[in-house]
Amino acid sequence: MDELFKCDANYVPLSPVNFLLRAAGVYSGRTSIIYKRVQFTWDQTYVRCRRLSSALLSLGIQKNDVVSVLAPNTPAIYEMHFGVPMAGGVLNTINTRLDAGNIATILKHSGAKIFFVDYEYVPLAKEALKILINNTNSSSALPLVIVIDDLDTPTGIRLGELEYECLLAGADPNIELKELKDEWDPIALNYTSGTTSAPKGVVYSHRGAYLSTMSLLLQWEVGSEPVYLWALPMFHCNGWTFTWGMAARGGANVCIRSPTTTEIYKAISDHKVTHFCCAPVVFNILLEGSYNRRLPHKVNVLTGGAPPPATVLQSMQQLGFHVTHAYGMTEATGPALVCEWRQEWDQLSPDVQSKLKARQGISVLTLAGADVVDKKTMKSVPRDGASLGEIVLRGSSIMKGYFKNVKDTKEAFKDGWFFTGDVGVVHPDGYIEIKDRSKDVIISGGENISSVEVESVVYRHPAVAEVAVVAMPHSLWGETPCAFVVLKKAVRDKNIKEDEILRHCKMNMAGFMVPKKVVFMEELPKNGNGKVVKAQLREMARRIKIPAGEAPVTVSKKGRGVTGSNGNNGRSDQQVHVLAVSRL
Repeated sequence: MDELFKCDANYVPLSPVNFLLRAAGVYSGRTSIIYKRVQFTWDQTYVRCRRLSSALLSLGIQKNDVVSVLAPNTPAIYEMHFGVPMAGGVLNTINTRLDAGNIATILKHSGAKIFFVDYEYVPLAKEALKILINNTNSSSALPLVIVIDDLDTPTGIRLGELEYECLLAGADPNIELKELKDEWDPIALNYTSGTTSAPKGVVYSHRGAYLSTMSLLLQWEVGSEPVYLWALPMFHCNGWTFTWGMAARGGANVCIRSPTTTEIYKAISDHKVTHFCCAPVVFNILLEGSYNRRLPHKVNVLTGGAPPPATVLQSMQQLGFHVTHAYGMTEATGPALVCEWRQEWDQLSPDVQSKLKARQGISVLTLAGADVVDKKTMKSVPRDGASLGEIVLRGSSIMKGYFKNVKDTKEAFKDGWFFTGDVGVVHPDGYIEIKDRSKDVIISGGENISSVEVESVVYRHPAVAEVAVVAMPHSLWGETPCAFVVLKKAVRDKNIKEDEILRHCKMNMAGFMVPKKVVFMEELPKNGNGKVVKAQLREMARRIKIPAGEAPVTVSKKGRGVTGSNGNNGRSDQQVHVLAVSRL
């Protein structure tokens, strides 16, 4: 077969951007985007994306230049998933829940040439840019800022002279765009966290994004003409690739700025929503606002993060939501495992079904392999649902690597596998279930929080001698940070309060990372090597139930009992103060 050759007819680089060209050709009259009173067709969206590409090129964007955006789920951020790579740029969607310091760090690390900012986040962007100037001592390091005003009801808010809709209106949609030559080229840059110390920018390839999109559409069984509600932020792994996926299926994108109970139920009713993705925390929002009503039609929901409790899954099912659980991470281009439903499970009791749905599942079709292995031997653990090992992945949807971070990239890729850092088991049917997180990552409301990052901030409080942060179960967020603090001896008689530690945290980190509880201890439990035994702290955090409005807790020296303001020692139902937090 040596006479056969690769040519333009039989080889075209894979890219999810091509889904838009197809959608404009075969679904031209179908609705592509719904936002408040504004609607576009796929033909109109295609033209708008071409205008965006043309505008970016006129502003000097070259191949592999980073274009950042800080925005909620609006038509503009959706269009950037096509318009930016069509211009050869790399899209960086920034988590809107980060604070100004985190955003400044991302802008500096990514080297963003252009920074799109939704009008709602102009004050936050101003603060971030000010920090960036102070850190670099030069305004020349600033990206070009373009405000995205509201498409339905313009506000007139600006940060500089440029505005998104005006930019599009003045651009030529017929300009010739360069074709993608290498599917290994980067398409997106997503940060695993916005820390000021060591940000990790995960780089996706066109090939990886394309294959991940295709596999999720197949395994979630997304049919023709879906109506997709954007309850999941598009900054989360590019909306788990469904930004590109809806173009592939000719679906309608229903954009809402915030996934509130009212907005979600209204969208389902008004637009006959068929699919949406979300973190498990949204389930609580939906259940609390449901008033026991059933949906007018079945709605498919894909969720990821901490497994939802069985009772929550059952309640969602009763309302008419069909829930599928998935597991993923930024490095895997979103979901890597999906809990595919098997028909024989329909005959099982609701209790058993809920437990099965809470599993992380089997590998997406993109992956060449997903396994749970003994890190020392690299052998697969027995499929007994009990033997622990680390979850490893390999396949074309795995990231290209960490941007400007060769060391961590090499550490993540070993022996032909990507090491997730998550500990799990394999059940006899091949389904994987996570049992612990070796990296001590806390998943709160769908957000990944590093306990080490939170500890570093708490430790900076002048009264803190030692601190350990672990995940604590939370009825709304799934998990939330819990800080175990040892005060310096010199201040132990000064009556340091929990609120003081929390205020310090709120001033120095993003709101969703702030511990929801501080437990003061005489000493932290440690092993023979002097390392903190976090397993013991997690168990203690699991036992303490914390509704709002009560006093902070103090734990005895041996860590065996919990004492509240009423002095009842050792009660597992002791109530402690928790701050109410407004987010997702």
